Amino acid sequence: MYRIDKNTVRATVRKRPADSDKSSVGSLIALCGCYGMAGAAIMSAKSALRSGIGLLKLCVPESIYPIMASAVPETVFIPYKNINDISFSEKSRYCGAVLAGCGLGLSEDAGRAVRTLLEQSEIPLILDADAINIIANEPELLKQAHTAVTLTPHEREFSRLSGKSVEHIRSNREELALGFAREYGVNVVLKGHKTVCASADGELWYNDLAGNPGMAVGGSGDVLAGIIASLTAQGFDPFMSACSGVYIHAVAGDIAAERFGEISMLPTDIIDCLPEAFARVL
Repeated sequence: MYRIDKNTVRATVRKRPADSDKSSVGSLIALCGCYGMAGAAIMSAKSALRSGIGLLKLCVPESIYPIMASAVPETVFIPYKNINDISFSEKSRYCGAVLAGCGLGLSEDAGRAVRTLLEQSEIPLILDADAINIIANEPELLKQAHTAVTLTPHEREFSRLSGKSVEHIRSNREELALGFAREYGVNVVLKGHKTVCASADGELWYNDLAGNPGMAVGGSGDVLAGIIASLTAQGFDPFMSACSGVYIHAVAGDIAAERFGEISMLPTDIIDCLPEAFARVL
């Protein structure tokens, strides 16, 4: 078992060459948001952009497109009436990763879209929140993937995935995360106090050097998913992108706590602190 620290990030995340352009530093496509859950999509999008992605394509329902367009103007939007009308093979061309699940909802159409991604995607997938809940009753779907898959569950989501109680998970975080990762051939980021990262190849990393209880607010996970997806889309190793994302997220959370206090800090404060977090770590 390995401890995640700033050297982990430095060994994974490369600084941009002087001649970089938006196409050379990676493109990310994201399937996030639904009516009533625009905030999750906004936070994951903003954190992805703050983490260095060159181009973000965000697939959102037409119902939330107006608010999304004003909240994240740096994004290329793909508004849809029916999620299953999107040709992901076409839209993800030249992209380095797919992020799915942040505020996506649990509709039948969303379920079909997530299953299609697992069956057809040839670029790494990062599945968070509702994407995890969609596959919770049929985790065997994960074995259909033809690419690296990273799951970012909190303990309750992991309970649904694994069939284990939250209490059992809290007492056996490392063992259960590693066992699930090996069985299904995925990377698992089991969020919580001392977040654990387990790889499909049997590696186990943990973070206990950064982070604080003030990060226990709805939306923090969306921020983390955006960071991990951004690093993956930039071409860094998917598993080490997860480990690095966990640490950067935690450092940004500590900076937010310094500025606003653990009680008052918000996930959007974590996003605003990402530039300083990257500066401290790199």
